[in-house]
Amino acid sequence: MSKPNVSITTPQHTLDAYLATPEGEGPWPGVVIIHDIFGLTPVATGHADWLASEGFMAIAPDLYSWGGTLKCVKATMSDMLKGEGAAFDDIDTVRQWLSDQAGCSGQIGVIGFCMGGGFCLLLASGHDFQASAPNYGMLPKQELEDVLRGACPVIASYAGKDKQLQGAAAKIEAALVSNGVPHDVKEYPEAYHSFMDDHHTLVPRILGKLLALRFNEKDAADARSRISAFFRDHLAA
Repeated sequence: MSKPNVSITTPQHTLDAYLATPEGEGPWPGVVIIHDIFGLTPVATGHADWLASEGFMAIAPDLYSWGGTLKCVKATMSDMLKGEGAAFDDIDTVRQWLSDQAGCSGQIGVIGFCMGGGFCLLLASGHDFQASAPNYGMLPKQELEDVLRGACPVIASYAGKDKQLQGAAAKIEAALVSNGVPHDVKEYPEAYHSFMDDHHTLVPRILGKLLALRFNEKDAADARSRISAFFRDHLAA
């Protein structure tokens, strides 16, 4: 099981993080991974390993590592809902840390899942990312067209059987089209929420059954392929 292997000091916190580096010699484009509500699980570090295998220097910060879990979850979710706060400062610092690494080209994307996907929509504009990949992320409370004005290229993946996010993909696409933002938005008709997250630990599995969170290997593979290609196109030096 992959574990945090670096520590990053932000203006308000010190975060544990997992860094995955491609084989060979860089420089490589970078990707910041924003985990789901369960934190830096093997699923999150697995996403980093997958991106590293595709040629990206990937960093997955543990946004809950600065304090007690319940306190961190509450604060992080609150920041996402507000669209501002310490969690955004943490992510911005992690992006800069990654950009400063000798093996990184300085072209940085961001990818997120569930809670992290919600962050990705808000991080697409005004946070110096060159591409954003929200996956089944909650839509912001702010007007979506305003949030995505001036956004970097966006690749979004949503699930057709996700009852909480019905119509989200279409709304995101409409806002991106209206703002002239390069994008790739896809809804997978047979997929459920968290279809890219193959959780095996106890709490996510129990909640997954209650909340209809289901891994879908076929759709996950397609989404990963689209994201890798999109990042290669938009994070080229």
